[in-house]
This record gives sequence, C-alpha cells and structure tokens, in this order.
Amino acid sequence: MKEIERKFLVANDSWKTAKCIGQRELKQAYLLREADRSVRIRVTDNMALFTIKLGAGLTRSEFEYEIPIDEANEMIEEAKLPCLHKTRFYIQNGNDTWELDVFHGALDGLLIAELELTEEAQFFEKPNWLGEEVTFDPAYLNSNLIDRL
Repeated sequence: MKEIERKFLVANDSWKTAKCIGQRELKQAYLLREADRSVRIRVTDNMALFTIKLGAGLTRSEFEYEIPIDEANEMIEEAKLPCLHKTRFYIQNGNDTWELDVFHGALDGLLIAELELTEEAQFFEKPNWLGEEVTFDPAYLNSNLIDRL
C-alpha cells in the first residue's frame, strides 16, 4: 500500500475552532529507524498497530497490521523503547480530513498537521492555521522526533 502525505507545522490556534470530528491518544515507539525505512509500534485508545514504512519523500510504502495491545506494550517495555506521546485531532476542512498531532512531554508545544492524498499532484484547500510545509524535512518525521526526547 502506498501512502502519499503532506505535512505542515501549525501556525496558530485557530484550528481549535475548526470542525473536529474526533480525537485519540497515541503512544508510538520505533524498532527500526533508518533514512528510507522504519518499523513502528503504535498504541491508541483501543488498539495497537505494527507498521513498516519504506521509502522517503512524499510517497512511501506502508504496511500496517493490528496486534494485541498487551503484546505491543510488552515489546515497548522489554526493548526499553522511548515513546512519542501525542493527541491526534481529526479536523474536517472542506472535503479533507486533516490529522493534527499535539505532542506532549519533551515535545510539548510542537503541532504538526498531516493530510493523506490519493495522488501527489492532488489539489487541497489549505486551512488558515497551516504554517510551513515540512513534508521533505526529515527532522519532522516521527521516527526522528524520538531523538528529541
């Protein structure tokens, strides 16, 4: 499966008055982090996922599998993996659903909005709360944000 994703910093708090259609708490850790591949464990409110991402840039291959939450937490604990903690808000803007991550802990104050596309050249309306695009900046990959913890 291919993932085509654009990523932006959040410029202001006006997203808080936008149409939020849901939110969830996320904890994620990485078993493998390289420039062109990563293996992630993500635990949410009610499920856990094992994800493999291959490639770099706008379009990457993504393979995702649901795993038992207790096993995900055990893997994280036994491997002593640092975890990103964030609240993900799902914001409706026109026909698009943005995923806006509010990071916690050492990354408190960092807000990143992502939009998944069906093709690289797809047009989308930019909400007024979007800031600088960081799609191609590896410093803003979640797998690299772990280094800031």
